[in-house]
Amino acid sequence: MRAILFCAALLSFLRPAMADQPNILFIFTDDQAPWALGLSGHPHAATPNLDKLFQEGAYLVNSFTVTPVCSPSRTSLISSRYGTELGITDWIKPQNEGDLGLEPGTPTWPALLKQAGYKTALIGKWHLGTLDKYHPTQFGYEYFMGFRGGGTSPKDPTLEVDGNEQVVHGLTTDILGDETIRYLRLHDPDKAPFAVSLHFRAPHARWLPVRDADWAPFDGLDPKIPNPDYPLLDVPRVKRMTNEYLASTAGVDRNVGRILEELDLLGLAENTIVIYSSDHGYNMGHNGIWHKGNGHWVLTKNPPATGNIPQGQRPNMYDHSIRVPTAVRWPGTIDPGTVIDETTSNLDWFPTILEMAGVEIPGNVTIRGRSIVPVLKENAADWNNDFYAEYSTHHQSHTHMRMYRTPRWKLVRDFLNRDRDELYDLRNDPAESNNLIDSEDPQLQKVVAELHDKIVERMEAVNDPVLKTIRVAAEN
Repeated sequence: MRAILFCAALLSFLRPAMADQPNILFIFTDDQAPWALGLSGHPHAATPNLDKLFQEGAYLVNSFTVTPVCSPSRTSLISSRYGTELGITDWIKPQNEGDLGLEPGTPTWPALLKQAGYKTALIGKWHLGTLDKYHPTQFGYEYFMGFRGGGTSPKDPTLEVDGNEQVVHGLTTDILGDETIRYLRLHDPDKAPFAVSLHFRAPHARWLPVRDADWAPFDGLDPKIPNPDYPLLDVPRVKRMTNEYLASTAGVDRNVGRILEELDLLGLAENTIVIYSSDHGYNMGHNGIWHKGNGHWVLTKNPPATGNIPQGQRPNMYDHSIRVPTAVRWPGTIDPGTVIDETTSNLDWFPTILEMAGVEIPGNVTIRGRSIVPVLKENAADWNNDFYAEYSTHHQSHTHMRMYRTPRWKLVRDFLNRDRDELYDLRNDPAESNNLIDSEDPQLQKVVAELHDKIVERMEAVNDPVLKTIRVAAEN
C-alpha cells in the first residue's frame, strides 16, 4: 500500500513539471528556398503568414543544411549525424534502393522526447526508408500519417492512414494541414506536452495544381527572376516555373496560417515553440540552374556531358542550395523581431530541441551539432560561424563534394572530379558567379590550402569513407 501511495505521490509531483514543458511544433518544408519569402524582399512571394511567424520570434538568416538533398538532410535533422556516417549520402530511391534506410537503433530526438513523456507525431514526408523496420514509429514517433517515400502527387496523394496506404482526395498541402489541426484538437494538454513534426511535400516539384486562391497572385504574372542575362538561360521556362513554385509555397503559407490560428483558438500558442525550416534550399535560374544540390541546367543549350556528369546536370553546393529559411517562435524567451546572423545547421536541432524541452542527452549518444539556445537567447559571443557540408551524388551524376564555408570564403572540393573544385569570395561575390580556384594569387592559394585542411579535418572526424579516395590520389 505504501508503494502505491508513493507512486501516486510521485506522479502527482511529475505532472505539474510536465505541464511546464513546452509543446513543440516543428514545420518542415520540402525544397523551399529562403528567397521564397516576402520577408526576404522577393517582390512576388505571397507569404504573409510566414512573414508574420518569422517576425514573431527569431529569423535565422544564416541557417544551412549539411547536404542539399532530401534523405541525407533529413538524416542529419533527426540524428545530428552526417549522412556519410549512416550510409545515406543521396536521396533514397526506393525503386533500386528498397532496402536502404536509417539504421534501426539510431538515437533520435523524437525518441528521447517520447521517453521523457512527450506525445510525438509525424505528419507528412519521411523519406528515410520504406521497409517496416525503417518506419517512423521505430524512431520515436508514436503517430504517423503521411508517406514513407520521397514524393507523392500534389493532389489525391497515396498516404499511410492508420497503418494502411490509401488514396486521400484533395490537395496534399491541405490534407497535411488538416491532419495537423485534427491532431492538435484531439490532444489533451493536461496529460502530456506534444512534439508534432509537420513535413510538407510542397514546394517540391511538381508544383501544380494548387488552390485558385494560391494561384491568383501569379496568374498572368511576368515575374522577376534573379539573372535573366545569364548566357543561354531559358528565360520563359524559368519564369513559368517561378510562378508555379511560388504558388506552391503560397499553399504552405496559407496552411501555416490556419495551424497557427488553431494554436491560438486552443489556447496553446503561449506554451508552444514553433520551429520552421526546410530540408534544403533551391535554385530557380540562379547560376543558370534550377533544383537543389543535384541541380539541372535550365539553358537553351546545355554544356556537354563528362565522365561522371551527364548532360543537363549541375551538382553543386551553392548557397542557394544549402541555405534554408528558418525561424523560431518561443513566447516569453525570444523577443519578436529578433534577427540572428550566426551560422546554424540542421545538425543543431537535436541538441536544441532537447534543451528547449529540458531533456538531457545520454552521454553515449554521438552529436555533431550544437544547441542554438544560447544564440536564440542572444548570449553566444564566441559562436563559431564556420560551416562544413558534404554531398556524394550517385543517381544521375557521380560526385564526392565536400565544402567548407566561412563568412568570407567558400571552398568546394569534388574528390571524384577534381576539375570541379570551386572557390568563392562570398563577401565580394555573394552570387558565387566567379570561381577563383585557378587564380595564381598567393593569398588565394593560401586560402585554398587552409580551407582544404579544414575539410580533411572534418572528414577525419566523421571517418568519411571518401578519405580513402584522397589518400590513394596522394599516393599516385
